[in-house]
Amino acid sequence: MKKLLTSILTLLSIAGVQSQDVAPSPKLVVGITIDQLRTDYIEAFAPLFEESGFKRLWREGRVYKHTNYGFSNIDCASAVATIHTGTTPSMHGIVAERWMNLSTLQPESCVDDPAYMGNYTVRNTSPNKLLTSTLSDELKISTKNKAYTFSIAPTAEAALFSAGHLSDGAFWLNTDNGKWCSTTYYKDFPWWASRYNDQSNLDSRLSYWEWTPYYPSFKYEYAAGWQQEPFKYKFNQGDKYKKAITSPFINDEINRLVTVLLNQSGIGEDNTTDLLTLTYYAGNYDHQNVNEFPMEIQDIYARLDKNLSDLFLQLDKKIGLKNILFFITSTGYTDADSPSINYQHIPGGEFHINRCVTLLNMYLMATHGQGEYIEAYYNNQIYLNHDLLEKKQLSLANIQKEAADFIIQFSGVNEVYSANRLLLGGWSPEVENIKNGYHRKRSGDLVIDVLPGWTLMNSDSYENTLVRQTPVLTPLIFWGDQIKPAIITTPTHITKIAPTIAHSIKIRAPNAAKAIPLMDIR
Repeated sequence: MKKLLTSILTLLSIAGVQSQDVAPSPKLVVGITIDQLRTDYIEAFAPLFEESGFKRLWREGRVYKHTNYGFSNIDCASAVATIHTGTTPSMHGIVAERWMNLSTLQPESCVDDPAYMGNYTVRNTSPNKLLTSTLSDELKISTKNKAYTFSIAPTAEAALFSAGHLSDGAFWLNTDNGKWCSTTYYKDFPWWASRYNDQSNLDSRLSYWEWTPYYPSFKYEYAAGWQQEPFKYKFNQGDKYKKAITSPFINDEINRLVTVLLNQSGIGEDNTTDLLTLTYYAGNYDHQNVNEFPMEIQDIYARLDKNLSDLFLQLDKKIGLKNILFFITSTGYTDADSPSINYQHIPGGEFHINRCVTLLNMYLMATHGQGEYIEAYYNNQIYLNHDLLEKKQLSLANIQKEAADFIIQFSGVNEVYSANRLLLGGWSPEVENIKNGYHRKRSGDLVIDVLPGWTLMNSDSYENTLVRQTPVLTPLIFWGDQIKPAIITTPTHITKIAPTIAHSIKIRAPNAAKAIPLMDIR
């Protein structure tokens, strides 16, 4: 009798599971990464927004107000790669937009690849330096290539790393000619993109652009103490295309290409889930400082809100919002302040990496004999001459420690992390943060952590950076027909996006994604 009751209960429980409604997979996943978007700015600029953009997301979406990246020195390339792989640079390999190539002793781009020619560009690029699979890759594999996946972004880095290795296409704006371009790494450049370039490219509009405030100036109340006169910018001379991709109009251009893609590519038209990834821009114009140009950043957010509203409207008309799952997030950093900004009596100074390298080499020569012990340096990293150390039979780990102990004495240095310490040393939150952004084949032997308020001076690259270690409040929003709306203040981690979306559409997560999916979004 007991066995019979157990069997009946088991059958009832299985029947109960089978009778539960299983959420259907969406026709389309839309992943929106907004470069330099900040939660605190969304909230501060809310009076400028309409009801169908950010305010709609805040009402109807599952909003995580802060998402932690978990590694240092974030930029657009490393951020986008992390979002779409579900892992950090220590695994996916994109430690920055550029790093030192020890074969040439020159900085190299994370997307340059001489093996592939460009479409509508002379630049040779591919996503091959991305070392792990992406959400797009796993979707193509899981659907036996039936799913459509496309990516549109202002820059090659954002477009290629959100597209992944198996995408149908990645498009970014060529800052030499204003056309949407791509790489022959992917299949043939679509006819509809070629036609758009020929008939409606940016150059046909750029000379008429004039950026003035979207609203009357009195509505821009944020940072009123810094307020300047209403601005006016034109785009008819100089580096006009480069300035265009750091203006609010780049988001208009992305929406224009999205319209063509939706009408011509076949995306979202059948029951196989497709993926469209977009990167918008929310940094200040021409990388200007927010404190000195507060009206511009408010206007960019106001216009971005309208761009989102327009995107949602056209997706609703074409596919239906009930058939779409969105995730919206940020790259988790902001442009560094200009070193020329007057911070009055706030402590600071200049740390010159080239001078540090010269003195370090002299110290190592005095200790271990003649030789060039430093092979290269770039940004805040130093690369030792491994061949020389091997020839002199010197322990790499010991020399790294000696060099770190020497550099830590320099003014402006907070901490020095050796490769040996990062890879084999003890754990601490600070070490983990540096380690997650470190790749043993692409990063230096020494990583120098410069004090906040100090300027890292690079005499060779002229990329001087005023150091600020304040976290950027990074939003993450899931939105769709089955998503439970909520405002969540508990921080989550950026590496959860890819496995969460993979779980929602019933495919495998990218191959280096270790995070558990967010199970409570539906």
